[in-house]
Amino acid sequence: MRALGARLHAVRVRAALTQAQVARRVGLAPAAYGRIERGERLPSILALRRLCLELGIDSDELLGLGASSPHLRRLVQAVRGLSASQLRMLHLLAESLQPASRGQALSTSARASGVAALSRRPGA
Repeated sequence: MRALGARLHAVRVRAALTQAQVARRVGLAPAAYGRIERGERLPSILALRRLCLELGIDSDELLGLGASSPHLRRLVQAVRGLSASQLRMLHLLAESLQPASRGQALSTSARASGVAALSRRPGA
């Protein structure tokens, strides 16, 4: 809870907003938002979503689940615009890059066909 509050505080300060401003924008009482920032209370799922949208932060980053590297952020942004078939191809490629010991690797023929299909894609 404290880590979530600390991340919220940092993002809010970077955005040059007060606790009261953020609270109003997401529909929370200022005192309730203050308790969240101090790590005394967790936000509801709805409040968490509103906080992410209002503060322009990804939920994984706010929750401490995602890497905050600029490379990963650019990759996520690029993936958001892909079609369903492009996402399937990207998934095949990502699985082919995983070590075989993880038990999730594709068969050699599936990997080869997925990578071959990627290389045929225009602009690849």
